[in-house]
Amino acid sequence: MSLVFVKNERGFTRVGVVVSKKVEKTAVGRNRIRRRIYEAVRLNFDKFPKKTDYVFVVYSKKLAKIPFNELEETLGLLVEQSKL
Repeated sequence: MSLVFVKNERGFTRVGVVVSKKVEKTAVGRNRIRRRIYEAVRLNFDKFPKKTDYVFVVYSKKLAKIPFNELEETLGLLVEQSKL
C-alpha cells in the first residue's frame, strides 16, 4: 500500500482509497479492503494533519486478511512519513 498526499486550501481533511481490479477481481473483495481502511482511518483521524488530502493506493489483497491492529499500524506509519 502507498499513500499519496497533498495540502489543500479547503480547510478540512479528505481521505480516499483506491483498490484496483488487478488487486481483487470481485467488487465484494475490493469493498471489504476499502471498508477496513476507512474504519482504521476513522478510528485514528485525529492523528492526521489537517488541511490535507490523502489517497491510499492498495497493491495487495493481503490487506483483507491481516489483523486489524497491523493494518492500523501500517496506516499510522504511512501518515507519519507524510508529515516529514
